[in-house]
Amino acid sequence: MAYARAASSLLFVIAWVCALLGWSAPGADGSTPFDEQALRWMLFLGMGWMLAGNSIPHIFFGEATAKSIGWVSNGFQYEVGFASLGIGLAGIFAAFSDSPDAWVTASIAGGLFLLLAGVNHVREIFRDRNYAPGNTVILISDIGVPVSLLVLLISTGAIG
Repeated sequence: MAYARAASSLLFVIAWVCALLGWSAPGADGSTPFDEQALRWMLFLGMGWMLAGNSIPHIFFGEATAKSIGWVSNGFQYEVGFASLGIGLAGIFAAFSDSPDAWVTASIAGGLFLLLAGVNHVREIFRDRNYAPGNTVILISDIGVPVSLLVLLISTGAIG
């Protein structure tokens, strides 16, 4: 299941590549400014599809996913999977929306979820010396997505 964690980081990178290549993001067109394009890509791929996709291993392969993180499953995987699915779908919806309020709301939910998950993974690295791939590689997206969303929300003027 470590591949699922690596795919999360890959979607974060792909979202930035799509923006940097100037590809029109979902809900945008060629006249949309770069910062909004990048924000929509981050909401759509970096947060939306990443979290929606991450729900599958958590819900259907919970024990193997927990093991890849260096944990023992006690059923928490279902809750993480359900939350990931809901937050991911909110990100996908927000990417298509022209409402800065939708962008901010989805970014708060997804960004906070990912950032605090990242803090927990870092705590596990230092406290328990948990260097399992599922606990370390995921830090790229757990920290990169929330930071990107915050910077892009400020840049677009969605928050000031």
